[in-house]
Amino acid sequence: MAASSYDEALARLLVHEGGYSNHPSDPGGPTNWGITIFDYRKFVNPNATAADVRSMPVDVAKKIYRDKYWNAMRCDELPPGVDYCIFDYGVNSGTGRAPRILRRLVGLPETPAPVTDAVIVAAGARDPKTLIDAICDERLAFLRSLRTWDVFGNGWGRRVREVRAAALGMAGKHAQAKSAGNPQSAPAPTPGTPAKGRPPPVSSHKKFGWAAAVVAAIGASAHWLDAHPLTTIAAVVLAALVALVVIRNQATTTGRSRPS
Repeated sequence: MAASSYDEALARLLVHEGGYSNHPSDPGGPTNWGITIFDYRKFVNPNATAADVRSMPVDVAKKIYRDKYWNAMRCDELPPGVDYCIFDYGVNSGTGRAPRILRRLVGLPETPAPVTDAVIVAAGARDPKTLIDAICDERLAFLRSLRTWDVFGNGWGRRVREVRAAALGMAGKHAQAKSAGNPQSAPAPTPGTPAKGRPPPVSSHKKFGWAAAVVAAIGASAHWLDAHPLTTIAAVVLAALVALVVIRNQATTTGRSRPS
């Protein structure tokens, strides 16, 4: 599994969400760090006021985003880039809509269900860049259909464009890292170096060393004979006499040991 993209996704999300706002056309009402008063009442304080939302520390918003959005939609198990796409979509349009659209785009029945194991498997089998484009296309079409598009359309359109570009970049970066981490094929053995698992080849010097030694001995003997002829003759005669004596003694011994 890839390392979590949460920190990067959250940093990008907070840039888009900004600080406190309470626009009369925004159905979310008082909102800070992208957390509406309804979410604040649901997850933190059921009696919260607009003043509580305005003074909400960013760490509270981060915890809500981690627990109620990122973890709830199992973003750590989605492909890099797709995780950020769905996270931002869920924050902007709800954790009910984003998973439902993801189910449809990966070929599963579009039901109001959480992200299941089947969704994780199906999303992992898709090309992440194609899936990111499909999510952003659907999201933009949905936003255009809202009656508040005329009020917030420019900002929404810019946000979807920026999310798309960042998500595609995250997917591409992950693909490059994954490719770089693949085991490389073993390098070709250096000439003269035996391949792993094979005995080293017998060199011609080792293979024919004994023949070379015989030839060298014969050559040396011939040279010595040529340089010392008289000594050589005397040695040969002496060796012949010794051989005769040995043969005669062996014959005598054999005769004595033969049974009568």
